[in-house]
Amino acid sequence: MNDAAARLTHEREITVPVALTRPDGTLNPDAVGWTRTPLHDTSGIGHGRTGRLRNKRWEYWAITTPEVIAAVTVAMLDYATLSQVWVLDRRTLAEVDLGAITPLSRGVSLPGSLGDGPATASVPGIETVIAEEIGGTRIRATTARAQVDVLAERPDGHEAMGVVVPWNDRRFQYTVKDVARPAVGTITIDGVVHQLPAGESWATLDHGRGRWPYRMNWHWGAGSGREHGRTIGLQLGGLWTDGTGSTENALTLDGRVHKLGGELEWRFDDADWLRTWSITGDRVDLRFEPFHDRFSKTALGVIHSETHQCFGTYRGVVTADSGEVITVEALTGWAEYVRQRW
Repeated sequence: MNDAAARLTHEREITVPVALTRPDGTLNPDAVGWTRTPLHDTSGIGHGRTGRLRNKRWEYWAITTPEVIAAVTVAMLDYATLSQVWVLDRRTLAEVDLGAITPLSRGVSLPGSLGDGPATASVPGIETVIAEEIGGTRIRATTARAQVDVLAERPDGHEAMGVVVPWNDRRFQYTVKDVARPAVGTITIDGVVHQLPAGESWATLDHGRGRWPYRMNWHWGAGSGREHGRTIGLQLGGLWTDGTGSTENALTLDGRVHKLGGELEWRFDDADWLRTWSITGDRVDLRFEPFHDRFSKTALGVIHSETHQCFGTYRGVVTADSGEVITVEALTGWAEYVRQRW
C-alpha cells in the first residue's frame, strides 16, 4: 500500500437525523460520519455532568471581498466566552480587531443545534446577532470602529459539509464547514462603508459543537469564488483529525459537496509565514500564496493560543467525485496553523 492510500479514510454518509450524544452525554456511535446538510442534534453538548468544563460551542463567520475581509466569532467554552470582530482593509492591510472574554456564559447565547435559533453576544464593546432568515444567514456585528451587516445567501440546493470527528466516546467534535455562500451587505471601517460587490463576495461558516482535549494543534484552510462560470469552494483541514478515521476535507462545486476522504500534507515555512504553502493529498494538489498574516497570541488563565491565519490565493487542482479535475486559478481564502490549550 502506498503512503497516499494509507492516509485515506472510509467515512460513511449520514442521510437521516441523528443525536450527537447518548442520554449519558457520551458520543453516539451512530453520529459518526458526514452529511451534506445539517442533520445532527447537538443539544446534548453543555448539559449534564459528562465533559463538564470541556464543552466547546461556537459560530465563526468569515467574509472575503475584493476590498475588505471580516471575521465574526461567538463562542462558549463552558468556563468562559469569546466574542470577536476583526476586519482587514485589503488596500492598506490595516486591521481593526476587538475581542472580549467573559466568565462562564455571561453575555453570550448559542442555539443547541445549528439553525435552532440566533447566536448573540452582548459583551463589553461588542454587539453581535447571527440569525437565520429567508434566503440565508444574517450576520450583524458592531464595535466602536467596525460594523458588519452581511447576508450570507443560501442558494437553492446549496450543500454544507458536516462531520463528526471522534477521539473517543468522551472527546469528539461536530463541525459544519459551509463555504462559497454568496455574500451581500456592508462592512464599515472607521465610518467608511464598503458595499459588498455581488459575485465577488463570499461568506464561510465554521460551526462547532463538541468536547476537546486540552491541548490540540490544527490546520484549517478555505477558499471561495467563481471561475470559468462555476462556483468553487475549498474546505481543507489537518492535524486535529489525524488518526480519527474522519477528515473535514471537501470540494464544493456549484453548491454540491464532494467529500475528500484523505488526510492532507501541509508544508509551510514557520520562519516566513508569507512564503507559498503547499497542501497536497488524494485528489488535492494546491499552492497557497499569502498576502497577509493575521497573528494572535493569548495567555489568559487556562487559555493559551497562538494563531497564524494567513490570507491569500489558492492555485492548483482538486478532483471531483466524478474524476473531473477542477483547476483553481485564483481563489481568495486563508490557511492557518493554530497551537491551542483550552
